[in-house]
Amino acid sequence: MKQTKWKIAFLLLLGINLLFAIIIISLITAPGDSKKISKINTPTNDHVSFHVKSNKYDLNRLINNYLKEEAADSPIDYRVLLGDEVELYGTLPFFSEKLNLKLTFEPIAQKNGDLVLEQKSMSIGKLHLPISSVLNIISENYKLPNGVEIRPNDHLVYVHMQQLKLKSDLQIKANKFDLTKDDIGFTILVPVK
Repeated sequence: MKQTKWKIAFLLLLGINLLFAIIIISLITAPGDSKKISKINTPTNDHVSFHVKSNKYDLNRLINNYLKEEAADSPIDYRVLLGDEVELYGTLPFFSEKLNLKLTFEPIAQKNGDLVLEQKSMSIGKLHLPISSVLNIISENYKLPNGVEIRPNDHLVYVHMQQLKLKSDLQIKANKFDLTKDDIGFTILVPVK
């Protein structure tokens, strides 16, 4: 009788161990959930985005370098200075003289990532001129970088940020553009194709 209890206990223990081993082996060899993995690894678009925070000093350097390259053959020489507002300084050829030009804008980041520069003031020398007339003259006579659109009747310059020609086909979206707080944020879109 002692032997039968041990035999039954041994066979029961052996059965539990075999059942446990079969369950472990079946879990290990079963295929994983491939749907979840493929959704994670499948890109949803052609760009990867990076969020960048900048400041006026660095952005001044970048904008003026870009303008130097893109508008090198323009008859008007201009540069941008970011202070509490966007200031554009330039010289305008007028017969044999060069006239000093100053335009000030308030930047407004749009939800679609573009940037609107709303005209605040404009002067040539010490003469303050009607904004729409001068913007119209500039848009008709001077080469602007691709993606920059002057709207004289609305007194603004519209910058299509994703149309700006950048190296490596990068695209930029403006997220924040608060110059008084020096809070400037962009999203850089890097192509992955």
